[in-house]
Amino acid sequence: MLSYRHGFHAGGWADVHKHVAVSLLLLHLSRKSAPFAVLDAFAGDAMYDLTGLEAAKTREFEAGIARLWDAPDGPAGVADYVSQVRQFNPSGALVHYPGSPALARVALRETDRLILNELHPTAYQALAAWGRGDPRIAVHKRDAIELLGALVTPQLRRGLVLVDPAYEVKAEYETVAAALARAVRAWPQGIYVLWYPVLAEARHRGLLASLNGALAGMDRIEAMVTEIAPPANRGEPARGMRGAGMVIINQPWRFDGEMAAAGDWLARHLWAPGNGRHRLVSLAEYTA
Repeated sequence: MLSYRHGFHAGGWADVHKHVAVSLLLLHLSRKSAPFAVLDAFAGDAMYDLTGLEAAKTREFEAGIARLWDAPDGPAGVADYVSQVRQFNPSGALVHYPGSPALARVALRETDRLILNELHPTAYQALAAWGRGDPRIAVHKRDAIELLGALVTPQLRRGLVLVDPAYEVKAEYETVAAALARAVRAWPQGIYVLWYPVLAEARHRGLLASLNGALAGMDRIEAMVTEIAPPANRGEPARGMRGAGMVIINQPWRFDGEMAAAGDWLARHLWAPGNGRHRLVSLAEYTA
């Protein structure tokens, strides 16, 4: 449908949770000298203007990155993430928010590679212009489901695959799970991140159950869920997202402990103490 524009949601609490996890994973990859690749299947824009029309209309960043701007330093992952966002705002005022392509680019070394894909024509043009001239970056305009099968086995053995669809169409909950499972089979040593919204209809449960079933027969595949949720609405039925989560496949050693600490810290600082919630469980346990 190509109507989704992430600028309306840039820097919101779901973005913060997702990008803290991505920043942590990139940190793990960069600790070893061997080169790595990052594949962002639904890349969106590289950078978002929080004073622009889209972000200014919803102002979701006020319940996200803005609440961390003057917060005390958090645990590993959170502190690195906030520091990186500050690098894009040298004046000290929160004006620009980096998307996952920009965060990944910060982590790249000369031998690393960043493969970006975006089908929306406006976002693709902005992304292509942003990456132009950097030989480490390749930008594609393809169907992300097809791309996962075609480009998920880069020449580099180490890497991260980020799958962050808009879920505009209900069928995506089925097609994304199947495509991701195929990608894992093709490149079993990669690290995979699948983001999903938690809505009233709870369609994510079918997505996670399908993925868990598809991964069950694979050797040495570990998958965990990190899920964050704001305080529940009282009185009126909940509108919009009730939470957001990610499946992390092949998480690095000690990542689970770092993400547990980061998620708990985010839940305390994004919302009043005791209101926000974070949990970290294995995918098999979550879907049992």
